[in-house]
Amino acid sequence: MKNFKRYLVTSALPYANGPVHIGHLAGVYIPSDIYVRYLRLKGRDVVWVCGSDEHGVPITIKARQEGVTPQDIVDKYHNIIKNSFAKLGISFDIYSRTTSPVHYDTASDFFRKLYDKNVFEEQVTLQYYDEEAKQFLADRYITGSCPHCQNDKAYGDQCEKCGTTLSPNDLINPKSAITGSIPVKKETKHWYLPLNKYEEFLREWILEGHKEWKVNVYGQCKSWLDLGLQPRAVSRDLDWGIPVPVEGAEGKVLYVWFDAPIGYISASKELTVDWEKYWKDEETKLVHFIGKDNIVFHCIVFPAMLKAHGGYILPENVPANEFLNLEGDKISTSRNWAVWLHEYLEDMPGKEDVLRYVLCANAPETKDNDFTWKDFQARNNNELVAILGNFINRAVVLTDKYYEGVVPECGTLTPYDQEILQEIPKIKKSVEENIENYRFREALREAMNLARLGNKYLADTEPWKLVKTEPERVKTILNIAIQISANLAIVCEPFMPFTAEKILGLLNIEKFGWEELGRTDLIEAGHKLNKPELLFEKIEDSVIEAQLLKLENTKKSNMANEAVDIEPQKESVTFEDFMKMDIRVSKVLEAEKVPKTKKLLKLTVDTGIDKRVIVSGIAEFYSPEDMIGRQVLVLVNLEPRTIKGIESQGMILMAQTTDGRMVTVKPAEDIVTGAFIG
Repeated sequence: MKNFKRYLVTSALPYANGPVHIGHLAGVYIPSDIYVRYLRLKGRDVVWVCGSDEHGVPITIKARQEGVTPQDIVDKYHNIIKNSFAKLGISFDIYSRTTSPVHYDTASDFFRKLYDKNVFEEQVTLQYYDEEAKQFLADRYITGSCPHCQNDKAYGDQCEKCGTTLSPNDLINPKSAITGSIPVKKETKHWYLPLNKYEEFLREWILEGHKEWKVNVYGQCKSWLDLGLQPRAVSRDLDWGIPVPVEGAEGKVLYVWFDAPIGYISASKELTVDWEKYWKDEETKLVHFIGKDNIVFHCIVFPAMLKAHGGYILPENVPANEFLNLEGDKISTSRNWAVWLHEYLEDMPGKEDVLRYVLCANAPETKDNDFTWKDFQARNNNELVAILGNFINRAVVLTDKYYEGVVPECGTLTPYDQEILQEIPKIKKSVEENIENYRFREALREAMNLARLGNKYLADTEPWKLVKTEPERVKTILNIAIQISANLAIVCEPFMPFTAEKILGLLNIEKFGWEELGRTDLIEAGHKLNKPELLFEKIEDSVIEAQLLKLENTKKSNMANEAVDIEPQKESVTFEDFMKMDIRVSKVLEAEKVPKTKKLLKLTVDTGIDKRVIVSGIAEFYSPEDMIGRQVLVLVNLEPRTIKGIESQGMILMAQTTDGRMVTVKPAEDIVTGAFIG
């Protein structure tokens, strides 16, 4: 493994169109904070940059909804995000923003450099245009039905229900998110980054050079490369963003996914005049912390941009996490189904490290995981209180009780003492290996094993029983317990910085470096401790019930809104148009999940006129076993579409319930297969 002189760590720039929630924290910010705090403890030269992503369509949509300017939106949420990060102990070296003058200049210069090198391809294409609003529609300004799961509120870039990446042309019945009108196609000119020209470089760099990357990252990159890369637009027809800095580009701005990653560079420029040594020296290790939805941009698009520009280093690793769900349901900002960080900090004062601990212990490192308030309570009460807090409290309380808080001398060590002390360097080594390989959940488990070791030692030696018969032995036992406590102050710091600070306060000592971890003489005999205080307190049922009630009220509110949010009547159609639709009562004969997807089922159905295959995005709501033998209604004369390599010959009719589930529409009673609906 290469030894680097310095480290540059970036964390995905959160959109400044709303606060951050626990999904963001578990996926990106807590893992990167652990990594950076660890590097700092080791005395490494490390810079950690982040900032608000303040351009893009979601911000302009939010501004329209609230009747304010985009600048008002980003100012509001930038401050909320920045302040809540700081209160949770997220220790960026700089938290900048992409509306800063430095960023405007940096992004413009970057584009101009590629433009002058003739990297871009200019293309005139047909794109959706809202004649009523008199503007072109970027991806998020177009809504319609998802071709995969039939969600009628999909966006032009993604269906948030089934997670499929889309383009505006994929949508069924597209309409403008601004006016609700049906858009038309109109010619417009844009600049494209020809990713296809960098495919060979990316294939060699990633697939041959970075086989150590996490399986989900490597696999997604391979999938993109195997499908073949296409030119990607780097400009958009918008009035909010960084203007494209060339002639003939009036009314066009840099596409947010060209603009945003350059924010890492501009933030570094703001931070230090020595920014180039972090971005242009091969002895710097660049690590991007992101969520899985950003993999393609950080592993394919941004590296291609850097390669095209020249002079920049490329990321050594991109440890992307999967998604965190909430109480069994996907976190959704639009449905307010989330635990917002700024609200948590208000509701749970003094429990910053509890959230950090729970989100790390349950981090979605290899698969999507679920956050529940009951698990939050259990981990606090059964782990932080009963294991870590219990050991530190017993060590300090017994020292205070027997020796007035003065650390006693360590006498002759027994074989058992030596066995216990020899475990500390082993724990240190395991924590190091896991952090350096981005396995933070396992690293935290090993760190907690030091507290478990301390509890076991006190339980086995029982100093409270020996104090009258073997007082010298008790001195050694408590000296060792205090040394373990000091080691816990070191190993906890990356994960729970506020707790580490409290332990240092109880022990009345200054902060140690990582190299001190494993030593058994960190605190000298005769040193005076401070008075005992509890590190953690139990969380009562009433506190958890209040949080669950908040979520329940959110769910009820969503159901009420959905109940009244009935889609307006669509355009009138002629009787002849209606009669063209051929809907048949059909029976599902076979069903299986489509490999490498979470939402799709491959169904073989008997339509009465033939047997055919239909791909439907209902796996979230129906298992294959649920569907076999079920009668469904099928639009049989829909033009076939190829989905995940399977030709789908029709569409099953679905309806959405008030709680967001999709259910099959079926006859009230058994009807002969093939019966025509009309």
